[in-house]
Amino acid sequence: MEPPERLVLEPQEQEWLDLARVWIKGHFAKDADDAYATVDGKLAVVRANLAQGWVGPEDTWKLQSLGIAMGDALAQDLMLDWVTIDDEYGRQPALHWPGTSIVCFPLTMIAQRLEEGERVDIDTMYETTREKLNEIAFSGDVE
Repeated sequence: MEPPERLVLEPQEQEWLDLARVWIKGHFAKDADDAYATVDGKLAVVRANLAQGWVGPEDTWKLQSLGIAMGDALAQDLMLDWVTIDDEYGRQPALHWPGTSIVCFPLTMIAQRLEEGERVDIDTMYETTREKLNEIAFSGDVE
């Protein structure tokens, strides 16, 4: 199977990610840009939304926005790039580990679990994803 094609984000895709970030940052009482600037800030806003039940399984756009925040944290922590993947499932934003074939799809990670009625522990999800990406990247088995 041929790997999916990685593309640069189109302006409208970047705008969609930015609009989601505006919604996420709107949860901070003050200094939203500063609060969102750290990995902990990004995860804190996701954690608060999930803990307070502000987002339900039917809130697809908001759930994807939480996925973007988690993706932003991973990108910051692991120096990943946002790209677009065009594959058999369509065109969608994803994270790419530069210089490798590694891609990750954080937009749907939270949504899929909540839609299936699972409880989401964002800290565990984040750390597990982070560890797995590092494991894959440094295994020597990746292009």
